Amino acid sequence: MTDPSNDVDEVVPPRGSELTERLAVVAKLRAGSRERAVEILAKGAPYELGHAGFRRHSVFLAEEEVIFLFEGSGIEGLVRDLVDDPTRSASFSVWGPIFEGTPTLAREEFYWEAG
Repeated sequence: MTDPSNDVDEVVPPRGSELTERLAVVAKLRAGSRERAVEILAKGAPYELGHAGFRRHSVFLAEEEVIFLFEGSGIEGLVRDLVDDPTRSASFSVWGPIFEGTPTLAREEFYWEAG
């Protein structure tokens, strides 16, 4: 919406009562392990997505990296809860042998969506 008396667009709050935040976990894959990553991903998430509190979850796979994108309200806390839960986080061990180093967090710095 634009105010005719002002050249600046009005900021419209997000629909719904909660802001969707995004957080990515970026991991480098060991050389030659992309096919193993495909096999792991074909089995789906190693935890119950519906109970994790996320609004959305996506995984992007490149030749040498995998990016886990989490979306929801209070997303850093939700991801921390998932990682800190010994039962649920144990299921991530399948990724360990194909990761090169420790995965890192990438916080959203820019986002655009058509109004």
